[in-house]
Amino acid sequence: MKLRLALAQINPTVGDLAGNAALIKQSVDQAVGAGAHIAIFPEMVLTGYPVEDLALRPSFQIASKTALSALASQLDKSIVSIVGYLDQVDGKPQNMVAVIAGGEVKARYAKCHLPNYGVFDEFRNFVAGDSTLVVRIHGVDVGIAICEDLWIDGGITAKLAARTPGLVIVPNGSPYERAKDDVRLSLVTKRAREAKAPLAYVNMTGGQDDLVFDGDSIVVNAEGAVIARAPQFEDGVMIVDVEAATGTSKPDVIISEDAVEIAKLSIPGIAHRLGDEEEMWNAIVVGLRDYVTKNGFKSVLVGLSGGIDSALVAALAVDALGPDRVFGVGMPSKYSSDHSIADAEAMAAHTGLAFRIVEIQKMVDTFRDQVELTGLAEENLQARVRGTTLMGLSNQEGHLVLATGNKSELACGYSTLYGDAVGGYAPIKDIYKTDVWALSRWRNQVAKEAGEVPPIPENSITKEPSAELRPDQKDSDSLPEYEILDQVLKAYVDDDLGRDALIAAGFDKELVMRVIAMVDKAEYKRRQYPPGTKVSKRAFGKDRRLPMTSKWREL
Repeated sequence: MKLRLALAQINPTVGDLAGNAALIKQSVDQAVGAGAHIAIFPEMVLTGYPVEDLALRPSFQIASKTALSALASQLDKSIVSIVGYLDQVDGKPQNMVAVIAGGEVKARYAKCHLPNYGVFDEFRNFVAGDSTLVVRIHGVDVGIAICEDLWIDGGITAKLAARTPGLVIVPNGSPYERAKDDVRLSLVTKRAREAKAPLAYVNMTGGQDDLVFDGDSIVVNAEGAVIARAPQFEDGVMIVDVEAATGTSKPDVIISEDAVEIAKLSIPGIAHRLGDEEEMWNAIVVGLRDYVTKNGFKSVLVGLSGGIDSALVAALAVDALGPDRVFGVGMPSKYSSDHSIADAEAMAAHTGLAFRIVEIQKMVDTFRDQVELTGLAEENLQARVRGTTLMGLSNQEGHLVLATGNKSELACGYSTLYGDAVGGYAPIKDIYKTDVWALSRWRNQVAKEAGEVPPIPENSITKEPSAELRPDQKDSDSLPEYEILDQVLKAYVDDDLGRDALIAAGFDKELVMRVIAMVDKAEYKRRQYPPGTKVSKRAFGKDRRLPMTSKWREL
């Protein structure tokens, strides 16, 4: 029998129970208008996700349950809705989905496999469920799993498959990382074949702190072939008709036995897959936009040096917020090159963002003379005066300051605390310097193909990187060339290879020793850096947690 599903790929906000409920109701109404029989929502959509230690707070648990009951009474009674929320069972928090029909909750399912790796702390936050759920909807026996349940071989999905459901529904809160969409599709295909039933995988969108959710909702048939696939990073309700067998199992709950007919079948769509640079660009733009808007900021401020990192951050901010909400400031010192301000002014002209110049040399001179700083301390003083200037303008005018450091710099500690490291959000902190160049070239090419002015000045891309804190300074004075440095960093940071493994992989021993020493020494700096969008499999922050005080050395 054909069932019409509505996969609601939407963007909730953590803690906004009323706002999230309104989003759910709006999507249910849209699903009803499209003639859907089941509306499916992401994991913990009512509370937002991840809620972290809010899950442990009894008041929040009770508020979630209360909001769910109110929502159930408000949803259209002609459709079954599958809604993720936080439940409290025997005083303990559970990651749950509710099956809502006829104005009330008919069944509940608790997530059985709780991820406890990378950015996830679900052993800390939830109590695991231990049983499958199958509900009969219009004669079709529908099995339900939640996100991580799908990833465990021989786990709860194997038990669910043994119950021979006619359809499997999986709500998800699956954060974006590079190349993850291919892994998801392979997994969804595998589980559908095991269950011998079509499978509907729905994922949320939007940014939450340093995470971003890319949607990429998928429906496959019993053979694992893709029926429909939603666009990445776009909110919407995807309507899909699936062929599902009836009466295949012994359901736990019977909601309806009546068969349904679809007068006119929907035409499923399979969204175009994004390339690597386009994926990353969209992820950072969405993460930045939601961090700014969900936290109530009206605008952002970027220190524009004329270099590639600040230019890329400004271009991302313009795409995320529009030029009228992006403010740039150039802060030249006596060591700034002639092209620094010229390139920053060109960036402003290309994008339409507001730009001003604040001369810092007198401030630097006064501070240096009063405190008598020389050498490296004097170099860092320039960065700190710039940081103080940015934060002063932020306080005065209400902008959120964007830090412009990339992952290569963060890894090696190549930044000045309370200087270029200041800010409330760091959009490019999880992309290496080589990615910075790749993204900049990609964005300019997209502009050219659209007949627009490329946002990032070519000189910012091609000139040799420099912090301009002393005469003729270059990044290469302090760091290996980025092309080789980033290869070592990816192996050491992302893949967790040790010294011997790095040398065995072909990297020069002296280079390996130098890079490892810089990375290990800089942990205390990274702890004080602003949050920023995670795009790699192992970002600094929740993904990679190392002690600041440690005698362990790979050297």
